[in-house]
Amino acid sequence: MAKPQEEELTEKVDGFVTYLKQKNRLHSSYDVAKRTVLLMREICSKTKWASADELMYRMRVAGKKLVEAQPSENAVGNMVRRVLKITREEHASCIGESEDLDIKDSLHTLLHGEVDQSNFSKPVLNLKGSVIETMNELLDELEGGASNIASQALDHIHSSEVIMTAGYSKTVEAFLKAAARKRKFEVIVAESAPSYQGQELATKLAQDGIQTTVITDSAVFAIMSRVNKVIIGTHTVMADGGLKALNGAHQLALAAKHHSIPVLVCAALFKFSPEYLCSYDQDTFNKIVAPHDVLSFTDGEFVSKVHVQNPVFDFVPPDLITLFISNIGGSAPSYIYRLISDLYHADDKDL
Repeated sequence: MAKPQEEELTEKVDGFVTYLKQKNRLHSSYDVAKRTVLLMREICSKTKWASADELMYRMRVAGKKLVEAQPSENAVGNMVRRVLKITREEHASCIGESEDLDIKDSLHTLLHGEVDQSNFSKPVLNLKGSVIETMNELLDELEGGASNIASQALDHIHSSEVIMTAGYSKTVEAFLKAAARKRKFEVIVAESAPSYQGQELATKLAQDGIQTTVITDSAVFAIMSRVNKVIIGTHTVMADGGLKALNGAHQLALAAKHHSIPVLVCAALFKFSPEYLCSYDQDTFNKIVAPHDVLSFTDGEFVSKVHVQNPVFDFVPPDLITLFISNIGGSAPSYIYRLISDLYHADDKDL
């Protein structure tokens, strides 16, 4: 006997929660974002709802559950907010309202202190089909993000340059390989201990015929003087233009600033978050994994009184970043606020 659709959907949400709670696993931001959108699409298509208000409530409930399961995975909250804004826009489109709904809401907030949500409670014809169609377009955007960024590589990488990077990023890998089809350049990769993701990137670049050198993290400052530019990936772009990037990115950016080397960050739009880093909220911002990569468990008896932390991420302030390269082109850190306002609705900041 087939399970009811809502019961099947609940099981999928719980399965995704379990996936997110695997703390010692570094999840792919792309996979997390794609699974979140697919889940939101199923909520739209398989649950019973009569209005945009009811649909957004169901999405928020599921989204909040996912965010609480792993607060450091910003891609979940980002995609839930994107889908909520899609619902608002499609509702406005179906009832024939102006596209400048955000401006109207902002004016209403200034005058009355709260946004008038009454119109979202009215049933609208064809809303489900419109929302699902736009979600499919969002999935296409996610899928084409890396290739759109890679297509801009020749504008930023020139012949005979020395590029430094760190860690492993699929987007950076695609970016460098796209440039290597027409340009000859050298790549220096910091190995990014203790995960050593840099070695994985170096191997894949070398297999593609790119001249690649792996260095230890401690050699970054010494080598930086002969580098032309630094190109890195990131886990999340915060609302102020700062980065939540792999451990070691901060020292790389500091060394680049000391030598006046530009730092380029390749990041698809789904990584842009409306959230800020709060200094007192490190537990939500960062992700602490098992310390055995830093200090082996077999050495524990000799250092029994030492408490070892192994954080996954670094925060890189926006003043250390020169340019963001996203699906839609290059943006300065000072322009990130504008991208955020285009991607998300102000009322969805708190799920």
